[in-house]
Amino acid sequence: MNYIINSFRSSNQYMRENAVKYAIKYALNPNPAYRFLGFHGDGGGDCSNFISQCLRAGGAPMAYDSIGPWWYKGNGGKNDRWSVSWAVAHSLYWTLKIRGYKNLPGLKGIEVPDIDILELGDLIQYENAGGRIYHSTIITGFTVQKGIKEPLISQHSFNGLNIYYIKPAASRMHFMKIKI
Repeated sequence: MNYIINSFRSSNQYMRENAVKYAIKYALNPNPAYRFLGFHGDGGGDCSNFISQCLRAGGAPMAYDSIGPWWYKGNGGKNDRWSVSWAVAHSLYWTLKIRGYKNLPGLKGIEVPDIDILELGDLIQYENAGGRIYHSTIITGFTVQKGIKEPLISQHSFNGLNIYYIKPAASRMHFMKIKI
């Protein structure tokens, strides 16, 4: 496992600082250049759309391939279009994992077991009791609580900036290292 993580770090073109700057700028006030996908009664919202924007700001190229498509077309209007993985947490999770496993060019992720491995710009995704990923966040800071370094996250659905990462409703958290 350490070899995989180290290879992710050494050859990574992901511009974490740019992704985090974007997240901080637009966490509370969405970017009008992208369509805002407000909260829906079925649990959907703008979280993964926002995270995808952050990844794009970090240099992730659009992926139009059939194996792991991840893309957005438009300028914030009602005619904008996007891939399912751009805007749906469960699909974003699996797209990152598949792209990482197959080592496809462009955006990919590797799930790690230890929160201490995460850096600024990495993702935390949340799973419900039914086994479905329902929420995506990006790490935009760290705090020290009782001598332990813990991530602060930014998100949409609800909009939050540098908030504590624990979600009581989540049955499990997934820690995703990002690589381009």
